[in-house]
Amino acid sequence: MRSDEGWNRLEAIGEAECRRLLAGAVIGRLAYTEGALPAIQPVHFTLLGDRIVIPTREGSKVAAASRGAVVAFEVDDFDTTSRTGWNVTVVGPSHVVTRPDEVADLDLLGARAWAPADVPCYIVIETTLVRGRRLLPAPGVVGLPATAPGA
Repeated sequence: MRSDEGWNRLEAIGEAECRRLLAGAVIGRLAYTEGALPAIQPVHFTLLGDRIVIPTREGSKVAAASRGAVVAFEVDDFDTTSRTGWNVTVVGPSHVVTRPDEVADLDLLGARAWAPADVPCYIVIETTLVRGRRLLPAPGVVGLPATAPGA
């Protein structure tokens, strides 16, 4: 029988803290469906109120997959030395902004796509469901090795 003594502990993060952590990140992962299979891609993003705004280009896989689809978005931070960290996941419907005047307004938010775009657009995700978890050190444990003994 395994003892949890000395192991890090996992706790849920409240929605307000999730939103604060989300606001402090600049890179996330967009999870969407491509050819009936799950796909995940790292993206730059920013927030506009309760919405996640992701710059991309018209014709990209993520833009095509995000037209009206429910998608997931995740940000995280992890310390490999202490094996602690957190993650926040957002799920919600998405839409693609392509009108030049709306794209110009979103450009003012400062998020930039990974690569230059001939025809820029934005994916906007409504934050319908927000969840988070934090991995904290075990009581009395200052740090753990990067790999568990015997791994």
